[in-house]
Amino acid sequence: MEDVLRITLIGLGAGVIGTGSGAFIALFLKSPGKNLLSFFLGFAGGIMLAIVLNDLLPESIEAGNFFTAFSGLLIGAFFILFLDLKMPHFHFFEASDELARFIRTGTILGLGIAMHNLPEGIAIGASYVASPTLGFTLAFTIALHNIPEGIAMACPLCVGGLRLRWIFLYTALAGLPMGIGAFLGATLGAISDLVLSLALGFAGGSMLYIIFGELIPGAQNSGNGHSGTFGAVFGTISGILLLAVI
Repeated sequence: MEDVLRITLIGLGAGVIGTGSGAFIALFLKSPGKNLLSFFLGFAGGIMLAIVLNDLLPESIEAGNFFTAFSGLLIGAFFILFLDLKMPHFHFFEASDELARFIRTGTILGLGIAMHNLPEGIAIGASYVASPTLGFTLAFTIALHNIPEGIAMACPLCVGGLRLRWIFLYTALAGLPMGIGAFLGATLGAISDLVLSLALGFAGGSMLYIIFGELIPGAQNSGNGHSGTFGAVFGTISGILLLAVI
């Protein structure tokens, strides 16, 4: 039980600190440079890709078998696809002026970040059960990739004139589901090797969808030139080196 609590707190910290750091940066930058944000998104996608292919999926196959790992992979990818298809249909309030529209944009972004943080938290929890080293590496990487998400959420809230304390509160709340996911991942992963294999596969599939559906396209669309490509390549190489060192 102590291990599950520790893993839950680590997942919670990765979510809250990651998005909160992005809000802190946004308050200073107001509008971060496109190339910097592009590189950051590409870097996060690259390092996550290295972890999925070099550690997460091999651990999933080793814990169970190829069938359970592949099944979890498909379930995870289709779960995030389902969220992406449903998210555009959520409307919480109608914006009546320009500033309100900025606040609405930040709020919708925050909801999307929160929903995506749940499966990422499951990835952290299941990975820690398989290997504490893998879990820590994944938690660090996800916290890193949450920084640009926090920036993306906080910038429109800043422009909309929302008070600073509310901006920090909302961005921190967007990271809370990662703690819930870490708890679920650690609990389910400890049931049996086959469940752990499915959970790790699910985490890998959900992360692959986020990498290729959000981070890499976001990196390419956010900047000019090759900043996103450089970030993705550098992130992948860094992830491979990080895994080799740890």
